[in-house]
Amino acid sequence: MNFEMESMSIELPEVAKHPNRQPFCGVLTLVDAASDRPPSGARGHRVMLSTTATEKALPSLLGMALDYAPELDRHDARRKVGIITSAEIAGGIKASSGGGQKLAVSGYLFAKDFPEIVREIRKSGHSRLGMSYEIADVRVADVNAKVWTIVECTFTGAAVLLREKAAYGQTWIGLVN
Repeated sequence: MNFEMESMSIELPEVAKHPNRQPFCGVLTLVDAASDRPPSGARGHRVMLSTTATEKALPSLLGMALDYAPELDRHDARRKVGIITSAEIAGGIKASSGGGQKLAVSGYLFAKDFPEIVREIRKSGHSRLGMSYEIADVRVADVNAKVWTIVECTFTGAAVLLREKAAYGQTWIGLVN
């Protein structure tokens, strides 16, 4: 089943052949599905973003930066390589595979400023790279639970990293030509 639940975007004026705007798209995370690995900051707990928390926080994702570390193994909030201009909760995943829906994002990479990340995504994209969200003002339903269910948060950005380092192995990023 493929349906759109919630979608938001901001539009930048179109500039033909802008040297510093390389469009990208990808899956940032899954909603209502437990992470494959504990993300940084979760004190060893796997996490699950609730639909309610994600829908409420969706506007906070727009205009946020996409960052990366050169080793592609962590977040680096001081290395801003792009901007998120669109986010939507869409597309169901069968419950037997862990449940959840995709939180898809798109935007622009600063291609002239960071040609190395554009080359890396072009070279390996979907097969090797994933994404991870950054959040603040987090409220968890039960801090004693094995999997923390996030019931409230604010998105503060996202990162490009190796899929094997991402909390969700089903995330990906690709270039839009």
